[in-house]
Amino acid sequence: MAVWSYLSVRKRVQEIVAIARPGDTVSRVFDVSIVVLILLNVAAMIFESVASVCEAMDGAFAAFEYVSVIVFSLEYLLRVWSCVEDPRYAHPVFGRLRFARTPLALIDLLAVLPFYLPFVNVDLRMLRILRIMRIARLAKLGRYSDSLQTLGRVVATKKEQLISTVFILLILLVIAACLMYYAENEMQPDRFSSIPMAMWWAVTTLTTVGYGDVLPVTLIGRLMGALIAILGIGMFALPTGILGAGFVEEMERRKQPRCCPHCGKELPK
Repeated sequence: MAVWSYLSVRKRVQEIVAIARPGDTVSRVFDVSIVVLILLNVAAMIFESVASVCEAMDGAFAAFEYVSVIVFSLEYLLRVWSCVEDPRYAHPVFGRLRFARTPLALIDLLAVLPFYLPFVNVDLRMLRILRIMRIARLAKLGRYSDSLQTLGRVVATKKEQLISTVFILLILLVIAACLMYYAENEMQPDRFSSIPMAMWWAVTTLTTVGYGDVLPVTLIGRLMGALIAILGIGMFALPTGILGAGFVEEMERRKQPRCCPHCGKELPK
């Protein structure tokens, strides 16, 4: 009887921490509460950067951080504990380890990790960087947003094309920096002192940002700059087109009815 009660509690916990199903009020309240807490954490992190606000409400911010960490830690532990109810993670040890390596579980861990690391011997300079990782709490919203989940599926589906595009952009960046270095180094040794320094100009030109802090002054440098700027517009249109096509494919896939692989009958939505 005790074992049955334990299993039923674990099953119910898994239902609550999972995305709410229609009619499950407790799970719905849990989801909404977590979303509100995430948004409040983001707001707190923003206002903490304002010196006057941080000084006046330092104690309140600290107390809110403690409460948030406790809630997020319990949420993470409950998810890891109850994940074995999912057939994909049924093994009591390896199933939980496999679940802990999923992207959403890693985000949940990163959301609380910066709080616990000061209790171990960590370089203080590293702690400042790790505190920025609190922004990972915002990424937790991906679990509750259908739009973000759709974007994630599109990126996963088109990852090979996107990686190829990034690789081409990196090649173009290096070529542009090398050409501009050899064209402008003699006339502007302070601005184009090395190829890595020229990469800053290449990045701002390829992205069509053009801060204007570094400019070519030679004729060949300006001609190459114009050509590289035009190429940059075309190159950055590539990932946009790839993602756009991926969204269309995903929407078409979602419109198609799901069918049972065994009998071929349409499954209820």
